[in-house]
Amino acid sequence: MKTKPTSYMNSYLAGFLLGLVLLSAFVVTGRGLGASGAVKSVVISSVASVAPEYAKAHPFYDDFFNEGPAPMKNWLVYLTLGVITGSFFSGAMSGRLGFKVERGPRISSTTRLIFATLGGLFFGLGAQFGRGCTSGTALTGMAILSTAGFLTMMAIFGAGYVFAYFFRKLWLS
Repeated sequence: MKTKPTSYMNSYLAGFLLGLVLLSAFVVTGRGLGASGAVKSVVISSVASVAPEYAKAHPFYDDFFNEGPAPMKNWLVYLTLGVITGSFFSGAMSGRLGFKVERGPRISSTTRLIFATLGGLFFGLGAQFGRGCTSGTALTGMAILSTAGFLTMMAIFGAGYVFAYFFRKLWLS
C-alpha cells in the first residue's frame, strides 16, 4: 500500500512568517522573542508555591514578585502556551498528531529518549548561562544586527554539525 507523502509548509514561507512574528513582537512589546523567559517564570512560580519563605528571603526570587505583575502573567508564558497549543492544532489538522519516538535504525527508543532528555537539560543549562535561549539570543540578536546574535547562531549550527558527525551512525542505516 502506497502512503501519501507528508506535506510541510514551504521553508521560505515559514521563515518569512517567523520574521513577521519577530517584527510584531518588537512593535507590540518593544522587545524580541525568547522562550526561556517563560520557563524561568514557571520555575520561579513553582519555587514560590512550594517554598514561599525561601522565595521571600532570597533576593533572586523576591525581585520577581516585587516588580511588576506576577511571573506567570509574563507575556512569554502566554506565547509559549500558544506555541504548544498551535503545535497540537497543526499536528491534528495535518494528520501528524501522535505519540511516537522518531529514531534511527541503530538506536533504541529508550536510548533516544535518554539522549533527548540530556540534550534538553544541557540546552536549558546553556540558555541560563547564556542569558537566553536560541530564539532570544540568536534570532532576536540577529534581528537587531547584534554581533553576539550572529556568533550565537554560528556556534549553535557549528556545534550541531560537530555532534552530528559523531552521532550520525545512530541515524543512518
